[in-house]
Amino acid sequence: MKSFQTHKISSEQAGLTVENYLKQILHQSGRTIQKLTRKKGIILNGKPVFMQKPLKANDSLRVLILEDSSYGVQPEPGTIEILYEDAYLLVLNKPPFQLVHPTGQTTTGTLANHLAHHFAKQGVVSTVRAVHRLDRETSGCVIFAKDARSQSLLEQQLQARTLKRAYWALACGLVKPPSGTIDAPIGPHPNLPNRRAINRQGETAITHYRTIRSITDTSLLELTLDTGRTHQIRVHLAHLGYPILGDKMYGLRSPFISRQALHATSVTFEHLGNSQPVTITAPLPADMARMIDCSDSTPELN
Repeated sequence: MKSFQTHKISSEQAGLTVENYLKQILHQSGRTIQKLTRKKGIILNGKPVFMQKPLKANDSLRVLILEDSSYGVQPEPGTIEILYEDAYLLVLNKPPFQLVHPTGQTTTGTLANHLAHHFAKQGVVSTVRAVHRLDRETSGCVIFAKDARSQSLLEQQLQARTLKRAYWALACGLVKPPSGTIDAPIGPHPNLPNRRAINRQGETAITHYRTIRSITDTSLLELTLDTGRTHQIRVHLAHLGYPILGDKMYGLRSPFISRQALHATSVTFEHLGNSQPVTITAPLPADMARMIDCSDSTPELN
């Protein structure tokens, strides 16, 4: 019996062709797409579809689950820090300035390349599947599923908000009020294609924050998300008037840190084997730890 994975198209993905969605969002190779086509394994809104068909928001794209025959990326030796691993997934600690997976002109040196090499050393052929993404400069927890079924179940947890992510950020200024919720829709920037902006026609975006510590004219914040829009935390904090320290796109460069001071500090999910909650935490990277003078004692999340 054939098994399919269902993907709901977001407004940000609308306009992509089916082929581009498979390549850019699902990271399927041309060879895999050909195999899916031969097996009639690509269904849009209940019907077979041509690869050049443009997608619309809320479309339902069902993709046949194939047995893995490749890693999806070129295995490359490199260091990975495994924070957690079970039969279904891994949680890796992404260092700042490293991409999660190849994109554009960058095809090597990513977390995905190094994870593929890790699988190869174990004699395992498993497509590298990132369940969520972090910006190049953002550090911290990234979940990778070990198979298509696990990926589908984790994506369902994301949609149901049972998979939760917490972030720490250093924001410019003393944030007032010290805790709260930012509810402001985010869409494409009207003039700059690589940026996002608060846009009344954009997608719903909700960010919760609380101040952990105030440091001179900087606030250490803990943030959680009800939604996962591109650049959501960065756009929301800039909109509030407290951009992330070192965020060159939405704020200003900083002489104290060479990147945006944003760290995915923890992920919580339901174990795919027994449904029990699992929380994994990534230690603060050295640059942010220095900024808040906590190299020896990191404050704990409440």
